[in-house]
Amino acid sequence: MADTVTHKPTLEPTDAPTGGDFLHPDCPDWTRLGPNRPEALLRARAARLAWDEDQRRSQWAQGFTRRRFLAGIGMAGVASLGAQLVTTRVSFAAQASGTGTMVVIFLRGGMDGLSVVVPADDPNLLDARPRIAVRGGSLLPLDRGFGLHPALAPLHDLWGRGQFTAVPAVSTPDLSRSHFQAMDCLERGGAATGTTEGWLDRVLDAAGPGTTFRAVAEGSTLPRSLVGDQAALTLTDLDQFRVTGNDPVRDKTRQALSALYTGLDHPLAADVASTLTALDTVGQLTAAGDYRPAATYPNNDFGKGLAQIARLVKSDVGLRVAAIDLGGWDLHTHIGTVDEGEMQRLLTTLGQALGAFATDLGDRLDDVTVVAMTEFGRRVAQNASGGADHGHGGVVLLLGGGLAGRAVHGDWQGLAADVLDNGDVPGLNDFRDVLGEVVSARLGISQADLATIFPEHQPGTIGVMA
Repeated sequence: MADTVTHKPTLEPTDAPTGGDFLHPDCPDWTRLGPNRPEALLRARAARLAWDEDQRRSQWAQGFTRRRFLAGIGMAGVASLGAQLVTTRVSFAAQASGTGTMVVIFLRGGMDGLSVVVPADDPNLLDARPRIAVRGGSLLPLDRGFGLHPALAPLHDLWGRGQFTAVPAVSTPDLSRSHFQAMDCLERGGAATGTTEGWLDRVLDAAGPGTTFRAVAEGSTLPRSLVGDQAALTLTDLDQFRVTGNDPVRDKTRQALSALYTGLDHPLAADVASTLTALDTVGQLTAAGDYRPAATYPNNDFGKGLAQIARLVKSDVGLRVAAIDLGGWDLHTHIGTVDEGEMQRLLTTLGQALGAFATDLGDRLDDVTVVAMTEFGRRVAQNASGGADHGHGGVVLLLGGGLAGRAVHGDWQGLAADVLDNGDVPGLNDFRDVLGEVVSARLGISQADLATIFPEHQPGTIGVMA
């Protein structure tokens, strides 16, 4: 089956009708209809559905009156008949105002911003982190006294072109130091209570309709930020996004899926229709032969995922929002030094993958804005295990087109004891202001709609977008 659709029929062989009321009207031995039992059952049910509809249409054409119909099956059948005679349609209008794509990277685990965008040679930082502070001489220069970890050298190249920036001391008042609570709060849009949809789902609400590929999550599950009533695809590999089997098998399975859900008032009807449309689109993309990215990505899930996003951008399938995760940032132990350790390893992966993404897109990077965020930062002081524990203010990294580049943005007041929030970097800059600027400029979201995307918050301006 397709990469993101697993159809598991709930009707088992022991549930098959007896006597003449077979699953398939012309084939009592329905197990022969497919290459395996699940697909055979799927096709049998689809054929039965089509046969039943033909019978109903025939009865109506022969003057099968409403009174005779109600006498035969009762009022409950009216809704069923009406549902069967109405074909489900899924249509996509032109995109809303705003151009390009927003890519949201969630760095799960609580990335230590003080090891990434570093207040170079801040004496308070050096005192608090005698073993793990990245020293000024090793940093790649930014501005306002900050430097970039050298493992992110590909991003420093983008800094020189005005296509990379950062915001330190980012948080929101409702965050705790619990991974679960903080991630849930951020992905719902920062409200303490009252919201169930993810903030990206509300972005899609405000952005208006688009193509089947307007929202894509790289990975096997949908992130919390995209949960809601707006359709989004999850995928891991476009070349594997297909119905398995040879051509006749694929065609019959697709026909069965279409027949089974078309016309049904069923929760999966729209999802099946969207998936079949997506399969058609991917089929067109892959028909030209082997695709080769224009850059070499790291050979890991994150690198492969970014390569897929770049491919969708370049294919002009209408991608507006993409989400992807990179975990492993919960470094309570062995953050390491500038040359070795877990932080250096993770940042190397991040830098190489983002650098390849920018190279792969080429001029199309002007159409894309990437936001890399994390649930919270780490405490200023190192712990006894050579790591740092859960803190408060973190850092947001941004790259791509439309940025006010060559500047570190937002409020920053240093790391003196009277500035810190109980030993943590304070949340001087609200992450909703950063995200709000990006979605407004990149996706054409109005200021009025920002209030629905980020409830309980009055949007402010930090200045990250040009």
